[in-house]
Amino acid sequence: MSELGFDIEELRQCQRPKGVPFRIQKIGHVVLNCRDIRRSVRFYTEVLGFSVSDVYPEELARGGMVFMRYNHDHHGVALVGTLPDRSEAIELNHLAFEVATLDELFAARDHLLAHGVEIDFEGRRRAGCQISVEFRDPDGHRLELFWGVDQVGSDGAVRPSSEWKWSFSLREAVLDPVRGQDTTLLDRSRLDREDPVRVERLAARSRETQERKLGH
Repeated sequence: MSELGFDIEELRQCQRPKGVPFRIQKIGHVVLNCRDIRRSVRFYTEVLGFSVSDVYPEELARGGMVFMRYNHDHHGVALVGTLPDRSEAIELNHLAFEVATLDELFAARDHLLAHGVEIDFEGRRRAGCQISVEFRDPDGHRLELFWGVDQVGSDGAVRPSSEWKWSFSLREAVLDPVRGQDTTLLDRSRLDREDPVRVERLAARSRETQERKLGH
């Protein structure tokens, strides 16, 4: 029994029951409230590379509403301009987007830094073992870009916790992979271009933010 009053092993046994007459395929979209809809739309388009699909003016939605896509779905994220103050990230812990390659994750991190975006975390997480970069949008919503999350087969077996490896930099995650995770970079020189001082500074910030986020 944990300190929060739940049985960890009991929760691990909670799985999809037989006979459910439908199956959720994926997270379809997320709608976020924001303070300055123009500023936020520019962040998601110019920094993260989204495209706007549709816009509701004030008469259709209080504060205005902007639908944005990052694949062929009409929208994956929508913004509504009704947030009164900076988000405290109370209900929404974070929102994660997958990139196709590990090289792209390095490029995304560098792109964010070039646009003055502060990185809260970079490296490898534990459960799922994805390698990721975490940061915030202009309203304080936590966002994550990731690659390499563990896949679960038809037998339902997941990686045991004994194989999890925290990493607090992309460099560390590449050089010390978990079992079965191919961290080969197409452009190996990316590691040579990593500034040791910046890596250590970001690693310290990554540890600090994760400890605070996880309540340690």
